[in-house]
Amino acid sequence: MRLQKFLSKAGICSRRKGEEYIKAGLVRVNNTVVTELGTKIDPVNDRVEFKGKVVTPENDLVYIALNKPKGYVTSCSQPGEKIVLDLIDIPQRIYPIGRLDKDSTGLLILTNDGDLHHRLLHPSFDHEKEYDVTVSNPITDGALQNIAGGMPMMGTRTRPAEIIKLSSRRFRIVLKEGKNRQIRRMVRKVGNHVTRLKRLRISNIKLKGLDEGAWRYLTEKEKKALIT
Repeated sequence: MRLQKFLSKAGICSRRKGEEYIKAGLVRVNNTVVTELGTKIDPVNDRVEFKGKVVTPENDLVYIALNKPKGYVTSCSQPGEKIVLDLIDIPQRIYPIGRLDKDSTGLLILTNDGDLHHRLLHPSFDHEKEYDVTVSNPITDGALQNIAGGMPMMGTRTRPAEIIKLSSRRFRIVLKEGKNRQIRRMVRKVGNHVTRLKRLRISNIKLKGLDEGAWRYLTEKEKKALIT
C-alpha cells in the first residue's frame, strides 16, 4: 500500500495532504524519515509514525454531515482560529472533505474514509454541490448567464453550472467542481460581491433539518449513494 493511502485510511488526513506531510519529512517508516512520494509499505509489518506518534489503521469508518457556522475554518488545525473539528466530539480522527471558507456556512462532510475523499473531490465523478448565494447589488440575468456558462479562472475555465434566480440579489447555483473560493471569484468577475454563501447539498446529502453548528451521522442509504 502506498504510504499516503495508508495515512488516509488511518484517518490522519486526505491523500493529497498526506503527500504534503511526506514531502515535509513528517512521516517515518521503521524509524526512517521518508520523503519520496509513492513509497510502498506493509500495513501489518511496517511501523509508521506521523509527527512522532505511531499510526494505526482506522477500522471504523465514520461519515458525518455538519452544518458549519460562520467564523470556523475547515483546516484540521490552524492556530488562533476556530476549527470545525471543535464542533464534533467523537473518538475517531476525521477530516473535512473539501472546504468552506471562514465566512461561508452550510453543509460539510467529514470522514476518515480516504477513498470517499478522493471520489467527492475529483471532478471526473461529477458530484453536485448546491449553494444559496446572496450578493450586495442587484444581479442581472446576463451576469448570471455568464457565470452559468463558465468563465476563465486560475489558468483554466470553470465548468457550466445550473443557476436559479430567487430575487434581484439572491440565486442558487449547482456546481460539479470546487475551485478555491470559486463562487466568490465568479461573482466578482461580473462586478458584484457575495455577502452570504451557504451550501445546501453535496450529491444526495442535504443540509435541510440540521441546525447551525449541529452534526449527524450519514444514513446507510446516503453512504451507499456516495460510495457506489
